Amino acid sequence: MVGMDPELEAFAVLFPHTDLSDPVAARTQFRALAGSVPAPDLSTLKVEDRTVPADPDVPVRIYRPHDARGAVVWLHGGGFVMGDLDTEHPWAARLADGSGVTVVSVGYRLAPENPFPAGLDDAYAVLTWVAENAADLGVDPDRIAVGGHSAGGGIAAALALLARNEQGPPIRFQLLSQPALDDRMETWSARTFTDTPWMNTAKVAALWRYYLGPTADGAPVSPYAAPARAVDLSGLPPAYVTTAELCTNRDEDILYALRLLQSGVPVELHQWAGTFHGSQAILSAEISQRQIAELCAALRRAVGD
Repeated sequence: MVGMDPELEAFAVLFPHTDLSDPVAARTQFRALAGSVPAPDLSTLKVEDRTVPADPDVPVRIYRPHDARGAVVWLHGGGFVMGDLDTEHPWAARLADGSGVTVVSVGYRLAPENPFPAGLDDAYAVLTWVAENAADLGVDPDRIAVGGHSAGGGIAAALALLARNEQGPPIRFQLLSQPALDDRMETWSARTFTDTPWMNTAKVAALWRYYLGPTADGAPVSPYAAPARAVDLSGLPPAYVTTAELCTNRDEDILYALRLLQSGVPVELHQWAGTFHGSQAILSAEISQRQIAELCAALRRAVGD
């Protein structure tokens, strides 16, 4: 593909060309793809599975580096439909190890069985739990971030909006990696990158249809579901936003970052040339290594020591 990083292009054909017509089959394929990622080194981390009391309870996996002071409530990718604590394990562990920050990976409920606001409710329950149990977790309550990749990045952005509006736990930072923010699919990149690796128009339309549930039939869409619809972005936490060049989400993410800036919110925006959605999973590529290292560095600067 024109403009694609050569190292990524060599592996792009290996990415499964999936749709979401069968969510159960898509989850199986996603799990297999995650299982192909080399296991991270856990020697520097204490890893623990916990359950956050809620209705229903929310499973989390906590990755604690030695002497970590900050924490991030981390939401996995997977189009609101796929992913769990195990599929996110390679990335959550790398994020904790590279940043020196405690990562609380959230096993939120998935659509279509549990459409919006189930995933956001789970994330908010975990954010509240982390803030209330900061001492037990060895975390400074003033050093709590939210973050996520793809659909998880969209939920993280919504979490920041919800916490601001409801005077919830203070959030110091947003780490938004290629977030899914806008259900309308009207940007140039959404209209142009219709069949790029891993992400295509049909898949994007399906994930929003599943996540929005009955709302997709014409009722107003909440900005807590699609944060790009939020009118007021003032007073939100500083953000690091990363985008992939050959990605349907690219322009909605750039526009959101610009709107944050125009609202007085400090933003770092990195548009990675030659990349596609999720291509950082190709760990042998130099550009993927740089992307992961920069995510870790941004989180370390924001809430680490």
